[in-house]
Amino acid sequence: MRARPWLLALAFVAIPGICAAGFRFDLIDGGTIALDDWKGKPVLVINTASLCGFSGQYDDLQALHDAYGEKVLVLAVPSDDFQQELADDKAVKEFCAVNFDLTLPMTVITPVLGSAAHPFYQWTARQTGWAPGWNFNKVLIAPDGQIAGTWGAGTNPRSTQIEGKIEAMLQ
Repeated sequence: MRARPWLLALAFVAIPGICAAGFRFDLIDGGTIALDDWKGKPVLVINTASLCGFSGQYDDLQALHDAYGEKVLVLAVPSDDFQQELADDKAVKEFCAVNFDLTLPMTVITPVLGSAAHPFYQWTARQTGWAPGWNFNKVLIAPDGQIAGTWGAGTNPRSTQIEGKIEAMLQ
């Protein structure tokens, strides 16, 4: 059988809509973060809101970030879709720094619902039928770029449901 180099090349091309490759987020500190840069590693994306009753989960998100460092991306995505976010990015950054000493990556305030949602959240909805029902909903992306799970606000980021899956992916 004759070798087909183009077939081998196709194995390394991210197909839009199939995996999380290609998504970029604008960071609250400036610049962007590309999920492609985390290929081969677990990625936990959480829509957050400063004034939400679940904001105490920031401590657990920071603990995950501290525990796994460069092995896992924990990405906070502030959103005002549920009308519980502060007025601007500067206020969000200050609130999170003062109240939670956050150092994990955080995006600018970003829509997560409907036609205005960030492309990552639109993709997630197409792939799973799931969209955030409230703040602090979580999407775990496996190292292969596939959605490994989605959870609502009531599931703690350090729960065995989430951290256990992350641990298994790191084995």
